[in-house]
This record gives sequence, C-alpha cells and structure tokens, in this order.
Amino acid sequence: MLTRILTQGPIPRVEIARRTGLSQAAVTKAVAPLIDSGFVTDQAAAPVEGDSQLGIGRPVSPLTVVPSSVSVIGVKITPTSLIGVTTDFTAGILNIRHEELDDTAPEVVIDRLAAHVKALIGSLKSGTAVAGPLAGIGIAVSGDVDAAHGVVRDSPLMGWRGVPVAELLGERVRVPIVVSNDVRALTVAEHWFGVGVNADSFAVVTIGSGIGCGLYINGEVVSGAYGVSGELGHLPLAPGDLVCTCGRRGCVETVASSDAILARTRETTGRADLDLPGAVKLAHEGNQQAREAFDRAGEVIGSALAAMVNLVGPELVVIAGEGVAEYDLYEERMRRAFAEHAFGAAGDCRLMLRSHTFDDWARGAAATVIRSYVRGEPPLHR
Repeated sequence: MLTRILTQGPIPRVEIARRTGLSQAAVTKAVAPLIDSGFVTDQAAAPVEGDSQLGIGRPVSPLTVVPSSVSVIGVKITPTSLIGVTTDFTAGILNIRHEELDDTAPEVVIDRLAAHVKALIGSLKSGTAVAGPLAGIGIAVSGDVDAAHGVVRDSPLMGWRGVPVAELLGERVRVPIVVSNDVRALTVAEHWFGVGVNADSFAVVTIGSGIGCGLYINGEVVSGAYGVSGELGHLPLAPGDLVCTCGRRGCVETVASSDAILARTRETTGRADLDLPGAVKLAHEGNQQAREAFDRAGEVIGSALAAMVNLVGPELVVIAGEGVAEYDLYEERMRRAFAEHAFGAAGDCRLMLRSHTFDDWARGAAATVIRSYVRGEPPLHR
C-alpha cells in the first residue's frame, strides 16, 4: 500500500481500491496506521468545476506520502570522485556533496566514504529543510555487485575485486547500508520515481566510461540469479582483437565507451595529447577520423540495443549517462543499426534520451534504500 502511494500518489482511496481489487473499507483500514505514523497524509482536494458529482457526497481526499517523514543518503563512487546526496522519502534531493578521489585503493576509498557520509548526516541535522529519521545509506558502484551481502565482487573501473563495502562502511558508520550496481540503482529510481512508474517494462542503458543496462521486467528490477544482469557493455559484438578493461575480448565497451572513443581518435589522428572534449570538437568540425570513432561506437551500441530488445522485449529504452552529451554524434548510426537488427515488432520499442548527472546516480543509490525501507528488508549493517 505504501509503495503504491509513494510511487503513484497523490492517489484517492477509491483509485487504490480499483487498482488493487480491495474494497474501499480495506484500503482505509490498511492506510490508517500509515497516517497515524506520519508516513502518509490525507489532503482534501476541492471538487473540480463541472464535475457531475459537484456538491454530492464527501470531497475526494487523495493520499500522499509525507516527504519529510524519512531522510536517506545516496553516494555514487567513481574512480575520481564521491558524489553524495541527501534526499527525502520521495527521493527529492535536499543536499549535494562532491569530493574528489586521488586513490582507488579500497581502504582509502572506504575511509573517505565514511567521512563523506558523516558530513552528509551533518547536513541533514543542520539544514533548513525538515528531515526525518535517517532510513539508511545507499552506495552505488559500477561492476558486479553482490547486493545481498554488500560486496563488490568485480569492478574493473575501480580496480576492485571482493571488496565488502557494506561491512567496512558499517564498521565506521552505524546506519543501515544498501550496496548496488550503479545502473541497477538508476533503474530503481526510474521505476519508482521516473519514467518507469507506469511502464510495464523498460530498460535503462547508460553510456559513458562504461556501457551499462538495467532492466525492469514483470514488475521487478532484474537482479539475475547471480547478481549479474543486463551487462550490455560486455556483449561480444566488437572486434575480437580489442581487449576490454574486464580482461575479455570483443566487448561492446572496447568500441563504445568514452575511453574507447578517445583512444580510437588519438590513434587515427596521431594526437596522443587529445582529451575527450577535444575529440568531440574535432568530430563536430567534421574531422573524418574523429567521426569514424563515434560512428563505430554508434554501430555497436545500436546492435547491442537490438540484441537486448530482441531478448527481453521492453516497451521503452531510456538512454542515459554522461556519454549522452555526445549523443548527436552517434545517434543516426545507432538508430540505423538498431532498426537493422531489431526483430519484427521489437523495432517499435521507443528509444528515449534522458540526460543524467552524477547527482542522479547518487539519487539512484538513495532510491534503493527507500525501496528496501518500504519493503521492510533487513539492513546489512547497523
């Protein structure tokens, strides 16, 4: 009940009854303790002019979550920075904190992360916005993450293997902790608070330093039997002579990640000092070598999207990540490759561009805490 009000509110009791098949009396009984505990409020709405029921019966009183009833912290870890946010119960961002990292050694990052989190907790206590009790801390990291145990099993971008993030952070900060793959966390945020609220199925594909994919199918964000799913960046669709950061050959990321695009542009132009903004500038100016690098990336991304859509059949694919800033450079080739390889009606799947900042990734980490909190899932560490 709380999930429905949180993700679809404000919503009248009669609408909840219609969607759940419960009687209005049952809905009222179920909602009463949520109102008494301060999680939900009952705000009367004035009748709409022209309504056939104007002046008849009781006014509609939609139910909505009280944002300040709970506060949450979310942190996105990258090889170069910690991006943290505090949010309310609806994942509305209250405060943002960025901190640079100059070392990715796990013990160094965890120490910095603990200090970062403590500063965010301090901002909740000293901020002007009313903040409820802290429900927990969400940590988002790229790679293979065992969310059930809070362990980063393998993160090529971080250079981590078998790092028990929840345990190590829990020794320093005595707050419930949820550790997630970063793309899956972003997918949870879109499912609960974004484009996926009313979608039957969707995918979030992120393009940047890595290529990630989160899937929402059959009413749930897919985790996979082994905690791995949607690894679009590691489909073997690129030339087999290219070695990925994961150690395997021919992965999509060897052609389509921002690092791969930059490396290809440096190689073909002979400009070893070129940075990514410089490569983008060259491509926009019509430099053929730079254009070829983006075209090649678009071809492989489009083929990977088609493979995913053919297998899973989502109604919508949200394309996000820091790489969308260069989306115009590979969109045409990507859409062409997708259309060429999507089977039958799978080609009707909508491809939607959605700009995200690293703050949104951190908000995704917070959303995973909200989901666990609402579902009553036991915290990993306290």
